[in-house]
Amino acid sequence: MIVDLHNHTPLCNHAEGSIDEYIQSAIKAGTKVFGFSDHAPMDFDPKYRMRFEDMPEYEVQVKEAKEKYKEKLTVLLAYEVDYLPGHMDKRVLEADVDYLIGSVHFLEGWGFDNPEFLSQWHEQDVNEVWQKYFDTITAMTETKLFDIVGHLDLIKVFNFMPDKNITLMAKDTLDAIKDNNMVIEVNGAGYRKPVKEAYPSKELLEEAFKREIPITLSSDAHAPAQVALFDKEIMALVSSVGYKECSYFINRERKSIRF
Repeated sequence: MIVDLHNHTPLCNHAEGSIDEYIQSAIKAGTKVFGFSDHAPMDFDPKYRMRFEDMPEYEVQVKEAKEKYKEKLTVLLAYEVDYLPGHMDKRVLEADVDYLIGSVHFLEGWGFDNPEFLSQWHEQDVNEVWQKYFDTITAMTETKLFDIVGHLDLIKVFNFMPDKNITLMAKDTLDAIKDNNMVIEVNGAGYRKPVKEAYPSKELLEEAFKREIPITLSSDAHAPAQVALFDKEIMALVSSVGYKECSYFINRERKSIRF
């Protein structure tokens, strides 16, 4: 993974390890562009995100690391922002960062990917949940607030799978991603979860490739040992689909690099 844009810090309250430890892991893995995109603060679910008062500390730490390691790799500053209408804050959306990842972790307040709320899956129509999830991703892309779509099919994390064709369910979403000039991340965190595969699936990634939607690569690390943990699997996946380059952002401007 020459590029790795989705990684966290302890400021989000559910990650461990210092910024230096994450970067040392990235250098060891041969990464050339490494991004921190910690969970942005908002007035919802504060247990799993940084506080607004932590933003200056976070940004200073990452910028100091940019300078410290500039001879070894490029360090980027970003936030992962939960798309949650009515709760997103302009202090995050207007922050001076390299990029913003837009992610959906909640459907009508339900944290569908959180093991604490796993039991609620048994109360849902799985087909309806999947469609609602993709519709929410579509709405997120149409705001034009974000650069990268986080873990496109995170909804599969616990293996509650629809009996409908997923690529058809996601068609409008993929079209919206293309139309709104966004990048999809290929996220290795799924290999650590019950679903045991990357986000997105090969089938969805093939649909993205057909549309010439650019990709980036992500460990979604919450500990230094998770940096590039599944880099071989990720590179095999994207290469098998046909991708030969990936994207990263500096000051919200997209750039590309070949594998």
